Amino acid sequence: MTKIPIWRRYARMFGPDAKADVREELRFHLDAKTEELMAQGWRREAARDEAERQFGDLRAVEKIGAAIGGRMEQRKRLADHWTDAMEDLRYTLRTLGRDPGFTVISIVILALAIGANVAVFSVVNTLLLRPLPFPNADRLVWITPPKSGCGLSCSTYTADAFEDLRAGVRAYDDLTGYMAFSTPNNERLTGHGEPVPATGIEVISNFFSVLGVTPQMGRVFRPDEMKGPHAETVLTDAYWRRQFNADPAIVGKAIELNGTPMTVIGVLPASFDFGAIFAPGERVDLFTICDLDAERNWGDIVTLIGRMKPGVTLAQTADDTARVAPTLYFNKKYADTLGRFKGEMVPQDLKGYVTGKLRRSLIALWSAVGAILLIAGVNLSNLLLARAASRTKEFALRGALGASRGRIVRQLLLESLVLSSGGALLGLGLALGLIVWLRSQGAIALPLLNSLRIDGQALGWTVLIAFITAMLFGLLPGVRMASGNLQEALKDSSAGSGQSRKHERVRAVLVVTEIALACMLLVSAALLLRSFMKVLDVDLGFEASRAASIAVDYDGDAPTAEAYVAKMSPVYQQVLGRVGAIPGVEVAGISDYLPLGPNRSWGTPLPEGKQKSYAPGEVPSPLVYVVTPGFMRAMGIRMEGRDFTWADRVGSQDVVMINRSEARLFWPGESGVGKTLVDGDGRLLVIGVVDDVHEESTEAGTGAQIYYSALQRRASSMQLVVRTQMKPSALAGSVLQTLRDINPKQPAAEFKPVQGIVDRANSPRRFFLLLVGVFAGLGLLLAALGIYGVISYSVTQKTQEIGVKMALGASTGRVQMEVLRQTLWLAVAGVVIGSVASVLATRLIASMLFGTSAQDPMAYLGMAVAIAIVALVSGYLPARRASRMDPMVALRGN
Repeated sequence: MTKIPIWRRYARMFGPDAKADVREELRFHLDAKTEELMAQGWRREAARDEAERQFGDLRAVEKIGAAIGGRMEQRKRLADHWTDAMEDLRYTLRTLGRDPGFTVISIVILALAIGANVAVFSVVNTLLLRPLPFPNADRLVWITPPKSGCGLSCSTYTADAFEDLRAGVRAYDDLTGYMAFSTPNNERLTGHGEPVPATGIEVISNFFSVLGVTPQMGRVFRPDEMKGPHAETVLTDAYWRRQFNADPAIVGKAIELNGTPMTVIGVLPASFDFGAIFAPGERVDLFTICDLDAERNWGDIVTLIGRMKPGVTLAQTADDTARVAPTLYFNKKYADTLGRFKGEMVPQDLKGYVTGKLRRSLIALWSAVGAILLIAGVNLSNLLLARAASRTKEFALRGALGASRGRIVRQLLLESLVLSSGGALLGLGLALGLIVWLRSQGAIALPLLNSLRIDGQALGWTVLIAFITAMLFGLLPGVRMASGNLQEALKDSSAGSGQSRKHERVRAVLVVTEIALACMLLVSAALLLRSFMKVLDVDLGFEASRAASIAVDYDGDAPTAEAYVAKMSPVYQQVLGRVGAIPGVEVAGISDYLPLGPNRSWGTPLPEGKQKSYAPGEVPSPLVYVVTPGFMRAMGIRMEGRDFTWADRVGSQDVVMINRSEARLFWPGESGVGKTLVDGDGRLLVIGVVDDVHEESTEAGTGAQIYYSALQRRASSMQLVVRTQMKPSALAGSVLQTLRDINPKQPAAEFKPVQGIVDRANSPRRFFLLLVGVFAGLGLLLAALGIYGVISYSVTQKTQEIGVKMALGASTGRVQMEVLRQTLWLAVAGVVIGSVASVLATRLIASMLFGTSAQDPMAYLGMAVAIAIVALVSGYLPARRASRMDPMVALRGN
């Protein structure tokens, strides 16, 4: 038997067939042992059997050896693949570096699309996917009645109802809430120079413990502090830094709020932003305890928030709440208020309450950026296909030298992946900039904007869409190149070859797809724009353009409502007299609440003589405003009848004004002026009927409204409204100084245009319109690049054909028209397909439209015109280049 040398056996390692190698090695050792035994006198058969016995289970040894060899072979293959991949990567970087124009354009296109997708994903993730920034936030619920038209008073509850519900329910760990009728700049920080306005919220003392908010310094209110006055306050992180320079020793210090010493007991973490969750667009500075005993007789003032017990479902919570609701009193002093809240306590997921109404809008926005990514991907595929077509001979040569078709496809996919990775990195930077900008837009009334960030999920989304884009849109050029006859390409020298024409047709299909997607975005943007214009055209019931407002502070403490009115009546007259005398001021008035802001209702006055004509609950409670003389004119509210006068004071006939909706409800076909309403034992003379004012949003309808005289009823706050022909900024100093002359404690509140209130109400719609409009413009730009690329490539491929035509006498105009005709055919095909797709796509945004049909012909006409203009401009440049071609140069060059 031939012996295998020792050095060969140990230097060989394992070859490509590990099993065969192991079997050969075992056979060598068996043969060697057999010969050794035969030399000792054994017969061959017996020696073979003894050798096998001494070696043991040969099959097991063979399996172990094969497994070891397989692992080594796998490592070798991986090493080979890694070496090949590194070679391909170096080659890719070299080839892309030799074509910087193509590389930069591709990366920028992808960066815009990926950046937009990452930014919108971060918005969707924050508002819809990520839980609220509280521990076990899925157990938090918001308790509210079905939506009605009487404002916050029909969405809140009394102190008695809160306490009894808290004591009676079993499905909750605890219940809490806050006083819903706070207004901006309702607090005055004094004691350190000039009074400074601040916005404070009164919360039930267990508010932070129920939400699970832990202070960064000090402590929060304790649940046992729910009753009685407590001179304590908790600061927000932003206010602590802004007003107190992040004083590390602030806890335990006393500050003056509205002249009352308050001890700072804690500072909340930066992650907690009350306004971002419960009052989007508003800035909250500090918190105090809501004294339930002091506010027990104020009616519905408290919101309800609950934390469900672990394992309890929302349906079980609803059943438990419905069980207790009929046993609740509006006020325990009045027996007939038992069951007042029956059917009016509906728990819902807190996250759904905060962001649920934005779900369809965000899904539509996400779909829009998805279309942008598709357009960018198609553009990338188009660019790669054109580049691959120009490299046909390169790939044919590589194939002739031994490169497989799979290796060529892998090379093109790697180029796509490198471009997509570069686009992802640049896009991530663009997304970060967009998110920083969005976080700074405090005037946009969208929840949780301040918590926008690029987190691990956003980074994962970036990697995912970059990889999918590279694989999906880089595959087509690779497959097209691999499916061609590479050997024929080495022989083919014609620029107008059949292979090139196949590429041209594929690229034309891709461009039509781009145009169709751009059409969908343009139609959506046009519909949203027309809706926004309709919203701006809504008659709000007041004229905001020349009015401005400022919060007025005055110490009106009094033991009774009558004493308060008596104390404040001369103050109102003095303030309005002094402010009205400022040059540039046309008229001034005061109200406790302004339209499109906080609101409330109390009672339901009924027409005299018709009180028994209405069933309980049949007449909606009107929204209530307490105003001074001059307010209607200052707000630009049109009126029938007369305004309040300074003679309409306590002791005279109680007078009111109502809106037209309430007048039509009570006296259809008649004027309400001079009619009488009955409120309990009191009679109210209607002296004026005013236009319906939009009280909650510019898009929702209006309900019943009633205006009381501030000289007869107690106002909750003082909002001074001034009508002027000047810019508010020009009057701000004079108005503030006048208020301080009357009350030195008047804080430096902002004198802001009433139009700002309207703009804030419209800000969510403006936000979505802006983003969709930008995406539509980006889609149109990418489609234009696609059209230009295809037509330019076509002109290049037809150089000889164009040269022949021009040599035979074709005019410049004819050559240009042929090129433009091709361009318009692409545009028409894209518009037709895009129009059909838009009919389906606009269903997604139908709920976002206002006063506009999803099939509005003007939107489709505008889209077609925009595409036609872009197509003509994109096609004109290649057409002009083709018409200026020298026929002889074209023929020789080819």
